[in-house]
Amino acid sequence: MHYSETWDLDSIFAGGIDSPALTAKMSTIKQQLTTTADTLVHWRAAADTPDADWFTQLVNSLQAIQAGIDQATVFVVAYQSAHADDTKAAPLLNQIYQLDNQLNNLLTRFKKQLVKLDQATFDTLVQQPALQAIAFNLTEMCQQGLALLDDDTEALINDLALDGFQGWSDHYDTLVSQIQVPYTDENGITQQLSAGQAQNMLAAAMPNAQRAELMRNWEHAWQTHAAPFADTLNHLAGFRLANYRAHGTTNFLQKPLELNRMSQATLDTMYQVVADSKDILLSYLKRKAQLLGKDQLDWQDIEAPLTLGQLPSQTYDQAADFVINNFRQFSPKMGALAQHALEHRWVEAENRPNKRPGGYMENLPETHESRIFMTFTGSPNDTATLAHELGHAFHGSVIQDLPLWRQDYAMNVAETASTFAELIVADASVKAADDAKTKLTLLDAKMQNPLAMFLDIRARFLFETRFYTARQHGIVTPDTLSDLMLTAQKDAYGDALNTYHPMFWASKLHFYIDDVPFYNFPYTFGYLFSLGIYAQAKTQSDFEDRYIALLRDTANMSTEALAAKHLGVDLTKPAFWQAGVALIKRDIDEFMALSAPLI
Repeated sequence: MHYSETWDLDSIFAGGIDSPALTAKMSTIKQQLTTTADTLVHWRAAADTPDADWFTQLVNSLQAIQAGIDQATVFVVAYQSAHADDTKAAPLLNQIYQLDNQLNNLLTRFKKQLVKLDQATFDTLVQQPALQAIAFNLTEMCQQGLALLDDDTEALINDLALDGFQGWSDHYDTLVSQIQVPYTDENGITQQLSAGQAQNMLAAAMPNAQRAELMRNWEHAWQTHAAPFADTLNHLAGFRLANYRAHGTTNFLQKPLELNRMSQATLDTMYQVVADSKDILLSYLKRKAQLLGKDQLDWQDIEAPLTLGQLPSQTYDQAADFVINNFRQFSPKMGALAQHALEHRWVEAENRPNKRPGGYMENLPETHESRIFMTFTGSPNDTATLAHELGHAFHGSVIQDLPLWRQDYAMNVAETASTFAELIVADASVKAADDAKTKLTLLDAKMQNPLAMFLDIRARFLFETRFYTARQHGIVTPDTLSDLMLTAQKDAYGDALNTYHPMFWASKLHFYIDDVPFYNFPYTFGYLFSLGIYAQAKTQSDFEDRYIALLRDTANMSTEALAAKHLGVDLTKPAFWQAGVALIKRDIDEFMALSAPLI
């Protein structure tokens, strides 16, 4: 079947970035904000008990405003991602941020009002039939309200965040859009690649010398702009730390853990198992170096595909059908959602200039759809990315009937559905290989996930922890940032590489995301969590129903409670995490056995 490689944004707001429908939506949101603000002004929790119907209507109004803002944000960010050189999106996005800022001020007041309610009144309200589905979320909001400052101070912080926090995050996108990386092809023709194109090219098949040259150019491109990237990262972290201090938070990991609804004990146990298990991955890296004809891998070789077997060239249509068909074998509903998404142009995959790098999925709460951004070049990694993002979309589809706040799952469990989807496709690819060399090539592609989750993501976590520690004492220079990154990479990879990527702190978008601090460890959690689910999926006849039940609870309890309820495991104990490592070791053992005759 043929699928479009460009997405449909007109079905969200017709007319592109100048859409009259978007303008009308923003006007509606402004009116809703005014009306809801007036409602909140007249709620004096210390003096009276809010009527249940009145309270329910207020809650619904707040959720409706948030849904509208999210819908508009997804549209503008999507347009900006696909048209990185268009200057119209940035000011429009700032207008939406201002609306979101007003909503945050209302939510601040709402949370503080919840705190003023006595426990009996609060319990009565959240047990109303219309609110039972979000009782956990309202309880969370009440707890958050305990740490809030006075209304004027919180409003001032939110206002300053537009330029002092979100502004710096947006500035990063502007800087990235100006990155150009020279690349000389096999015919000796040199062209200038965007950051997104160069990133994709580094993961493509090419001679070692050519890849090394591209990596040098890549590193140099970021190094040339090191100063503005360092300014951006320092000011993002500085604002975040100042905000923490204002709210009495001295541990910069406290907020990331709260946002992921997980404990320090779970984080510590997970990373201890990761650190203890890295040697099995290092043995794989050594063997891969031998297969590439090198004594030791360089940074750019980690994602370099092995070309031992003759992989059939895969078009976007073929990759899409492969994902759909293999989803169906585990869950007919997953397969149906993937097919619907592709047929209705939810995916932007075209390989062209002026697109931002990376991939993502965003849910559209008002139209109950998703949009997926990526760039497809035909590599196995691209098929994995498509599966990953469609996994996210499936998660969104099974909770779309729930109230918006009940859909607000944390990042760590968000990565569960996506990584699970990747596992399905990776295993199917390996199984379909009809000779040892092709299977080796596909196993190598599959190993990109554990390599990233155990080594690369851990390096990011180590870097960011050390950076925030240093940033508490002042500005961190570009040279120091590079030193911190180099040290973190060597710690994570155990000196297994010949060269590293010191400028990774500038090239990695995740360090510059304003609304999700420490955008790293949740990936490792989601990967290992999904391994446990995947193991169960292959032995349970009622897997689909149980899996959907777990996904529907992802914003309804703590991470530890979710694992206990649906998987029967204790995340603070090493056994669960070690079971995931055992599955990784199984793949590495197969890789080592198949590759031994080639050495």
